[in-house]
Amino acid sequence: MANNMAGPGSAAANAARDRAEEEGRVLAEKRVASEEIFRGRMLHIFNDTVELPNGMPASREVIRHVGAVAVLPLTGDGQAVVERQFRYPVGKVITEIPAGKLNSSDEDRLEAAKRELREETGITADEWTDMGEFIPAAAYCDEKLTLYLARGLHYGPRDLDDDEFLNVETVPFGELVDDVMNGRIVDAKTQTAVLKAACLTGYFGKGSGDCR
Repeated sequence: MANNMAGPGSAAANAARDRAEEEGRVLAEKRVASEEIFRGRMLHIFNDTVELPNGMPASREVIRHVGAVAVLPLTGDGQAVVERQFRYPVGKVITEIPAGKLNSSDEDRLEAAKRELREETGITADEWTDMGEFIPAAAYCDEKLTLYLARGLHYGPRDLDDDEFLNVETVPFGELVDDVMNGRIVDAKTQTAVLKAACLTGYFGKGSGDCR
C-alpha cells in the first residue's frame, strides 16, 4: 500500500504552483550553450552558458544526476532503521537512512525504493508513504530524491553490492529526532525524512500529518 503525503489539489498547493509559475517567467535563466566537461559513472558535469533575466550572459557549472530515493523504515513499536556508513568525501562514518540512485531516469521511484531498502537492510514493507521530493544541492546539481516512509516491516537477508560496506542499526525514533535537532545527524536527506516522518506520525504532539 502506498500513500501520498501532500494534497496536490488543495488551495495552498494551487497558490504555491501559481506563484512558482509567475516567478519562473520573471526569474528564469535561459540556456544558450552547454559543454560536457566530465562524464563519470554517476555524475556528468557541464559548463553551461545562460542568459540572465536582464539579458546578460553568465556561466553555470552543473552536475547532472539520474536521481535517487531514500527510505525511513519505522517499526510498529517506534523504532527507526538507519545505517552507519563511511563517506569518503567527508572522511568519516555518518548515520543515514537507506538510499540509492535510480537505475535510469525513468525507473519507477517506489520500486527503486523497495529495491534499495531490501538490498541494503534485507527489509521489505507492507505500507509505503511518499513524503515528497527533495533537492539536496540546487545551486549546482539537478539531483532529485524522493523520500519514503516504510512501515509494516519484514526482515530477510541483505544483498549488498561488492563495494558497499555498512552497518544497520535500530534506534528509537524519538532519539533519532533528537539527534537531528542537536546536530548529531548531519546528512541532509536523513534530517528531512526524519522531520517529515515526525509530522506524519504526530510525534510533535499534534495531529498526524499536522506540523503547523
